[in-house]
Amino acid sequence: MLRRAMGRATMVAAAVCALLVLAPAAANAAYYNTYTTVATLGDGNDGSYTTDEGFAVGTTYTYSIKLDGSSGSRAEIYRTDMSDGTTTLMTYSINGNSQDYITGLGHANDIALMSNGGNYYMYVVTMATTGASLVKLQYVGTTYTEVGSYTITYGGAEKAMSGVKIIEKTASDADFLFKLGTSYYKGTLGLTAPSGTIAVTNIFNLDVADAPVDGATVSGIDTWASQGIGYSDGLLYHIVTNDNVSIVLVYQSVLDFYDDPQSPAPTLASDPTLSFRVTSSTYSALFEIEGVGVASGTLWFGANRATTSGGANHDCVCTFNGYVAS
Repeated sequence: MLRRAMGRATMVAAAVCALLVLAPAAANAAYYNTYTTVATLGDGNDGSYTTDEGFAVGTTYTYSIKLDGSSGSRAEIYRTDMSDGTTTLMTYSINGNSQDYITGLGHANDIALMSNGGNYYMYVVTMATTGASLVKLQYVGTTYTEVGSYTITYGGAEKAMSGVKIIEKTASDADFLFKLGTSYYKGTLGLTAPSGTIAVTNIFNLDVADAPVDGATVSGIDTWASQGIGYSDGLLYHIVTNDNVSIVLVYQSVLDFYDDPQSPAPTLASDPTLSFRVTSSTYSALFEIEGVGVASGTLWFGANRATTSGGANHDCVCTFNGYVAS
């Protein structure tokens, strides 16, 4: 299981120093470690959908994908109303029939949302190393259909990705930010393409080992599991988890490197003044933030939670307290 718009970053002695330290933001210079549960996700109609994975935030709803813990081949998608926490199990429409699950999403580790011409879409990274590594779903209300699947390649070879967000959109294309581990990639796809290959370029990497969290580094953090990602107005939210601890690191001005790639790809340092951490005693067996997103200044997240190993799940849609992205 795995916003602020900032000015152009200044590249100082780039040939000498591979590690770029970006200037911290004055606003939001704080540490956040408390949260509010807005909704608790169910485990599906048969109780087997126990693994929370991909998460995305729209303007009115959040979207969460849960996997069938027994087979791992089926996925359910939940829509949560951000105003009151009402959560609905969405319906998959296929060949004129309806069902509450979809196959073919693989690990479904992250989701990117997009609207185009009045239509609404989800792009899901499957983490598959061959075949469909990105799947496109179109949804109307709480019903969705599959309308596209794509292969991602890097250097001519197929490559799995564990994080995805859409950074920019033109009249014809969507520009994607993909992630695997601490490496980030740029790729472009036609808005209406039902299939094809996305050739990606490595545009930056992250320094996680030296990232301060509440003023101090965390031993071994670079070995923790890397989850989905969040992006809003130049800020990248990178998530790592270990048992009942989840940390969200923030990296600034990533759009600078997206629009103007450097060679070799630079390594970015996190904002030393802004970090998020949950160390859960309530969910001591598992607290994994799977994805984050910003809506109306609030940082939302989806998480796997469990009080005991192998026990009941308490997966959630939550918000960090106090943080206002501006």
